[in-house]
Amino acid sequence: MRIMFTGGSGKAGRHAIAHLIEQGHRVLNVDRVPLDMPGVETRIADITDAGQVFDIMASYAGLDELEAGTGVPKFDAVVHFAAIPRILVTSDNECYRVNVLGTYNILDAAVKFGVPKVIFASSETTYGVCFADGERKPEYVPVDEDHPTVPEDSYAMSKVVNEVTARSFQQRSGIDIYGLRINNVIEPHEYARDFPQYIADPSLRRRNIFAYIDARDLGHMVDCCLKTDGLGYEVFNVSNDDSSVDMPTDEIISTFYEGVPVRAEMGPQDTFYANGKAKQMVGFTPKHGWRRYVER
Repeated sequence: MRIMFTGGSGKAGRHAIAHLIEQGHRVLNVDRVPLDMPGVETRIADITDAGQVFDIMASYAGLDELEAGTGVPKFDAVVHFAAIPRILVTSDNECYRVNVLGTYNILDAAVKFGVPKVIFASSETTYGVCFADGERKPEYVPVDEDHPTVPEDSYAMSKVVNEVTARSFQQRSGIDIYGLRINNVIEPHEYARDFPQYIADPSLRRRNIFAYIDARDLGHMVDCCLKTDGLGYEVFNVSNDDSSVDMPTDEIISTFYEGVPVRAEMGPQDTFYANGKAKQMVGFTPKHGWRRYVER
């Protein structure tokens, strides 16, 4: 597939693009900074500028595409990861502006140029736990896609708005638009660096609902969505199968989630961030559990 990928120079994006290249896709990266990856061109752009977005949506992905002499080919899909990545990076209103306006521009251009599929990055933060002021427990565990999304911070608010915007564009156009509620992204080198402290102090993972997603498995999830047509609008939790701490499920519940309803049977290491919908609907099969990489 010929794919326009926004935010591919970031932590999550560069691993996702690497996986898509391995699967044989052609990818044009759109970002504020270049991505040093063979076979991938980067178009420097500001996604909050609609003119720049529209221009790139109708542009070549590389000089080699000039050779055919048949004009600019269309993108088969857009993967939209570009965003201010969390709170406390910019001002709150700038975070909200960039994420909401940028997503609107991407969806608007994709629909108007006839792109049949858009996959966009939403977030675990939509459930209101991650950036809460003080401790905020989920309404139930494991947290699935039906859990309420009523956050109080600018970043998570922007992601909730983007989901509503995406649903509206899908309703208007009929194309496939899939939102990925991505949990805390972990790169391969971060296992040895960070997970020993999570083993020692599981409370460090409370705001991430004791879950995570390996960056390589996130790339796999994107590819699964690219290969699955006809779902219309859907959102998916994206996480690995196991919790991110070396504490049994029942102990996590008694220590951190006392009084929180448990709505599904859970094994001793199961994730508290349910990923069954992604498995069932698009064939997501994560492989890189942290226990493979960290001595305990």
